[in-house]
Amino acid sequence: MTAIVIDGVDIAGKIRKTVSNGVKQLAHHNGIRPGLATILVGNNFASEAYVNSKRKACDEVGIEYFGHNLPDDVSEIELYELVNELNFDSRVHGILVQLPLPDHINSEKILEAININKDVDGFHPNNIGKLGMKNRTPLFVPCTPSGCMMLLEENSINISGSKTVVLGRSNIVGLPVGMLLLNKDATVTFCHSKTKDLPNICREADILIAAVGIPEIVKGDWIKPGSSVIDVGIN
Repeated sequence: MTAIVIDGVDIAGKIRKTVSNGVKQLAHHNGIRPGLATILVGNNFASEAYVNSKRKACDEVGIEYFGHNLPDDVSEIELYELVNELNFDSRVHGILVQLPLPDHINSEKILEAININKDVDGFHPNNIGKLGMKNRTPLFVPCTPSGCMMLLEENSINISGSKTVVLGRSNIVGLPVGMLLLNKDATVTFCHSKTKDLPNICREADILIAAVGIPEIVKGDWIKPGSSVIDVGIN
């Protein structure tokens, strides 16, 4: 069976065009220019790549960008105060604190400090909690899991009733993408470092999502013919 490549670049281009048109309409009718603030602590390679891609995306669609790069040794209170300042900045409509944060900073405390109406990453406990509950709608859903769902839906891949395997259980990707799939009536299996017989579990998957930072963790003979595979990990 010939593999079909899911063209994420093409789908992203369509989304950015839609967002760009929305930004123009918002400015024309309401005189508002959306603003996004990012906070990057330290020099993590993957985090820097994510933040740079967000800056470029903002430039492309016309969103005003406010980047805040802080040193590794920034104190928790200093970071907390910056988040609070952005909460009250009328130019900023969305706040992204790039994870992971250094060990000396309580990530949960910082994420909880973000105004829920500006929590565009969807990591505030109120948003994550509603994502995991029936008949609840979070204000925002984590971006990468949302992207996974868009890739599947744009390619007309049937989710309902599918056997879906998620490799990884992080709060950033693994857990939320699993909950999104469950909400679409998939049968979801989470796998992690303690999972036994990983190859055979993967071989049963109709949809396989790898959300771990280990290169080539999924081998070719782990994938059954006709299954859909999305690799989220950065390494």
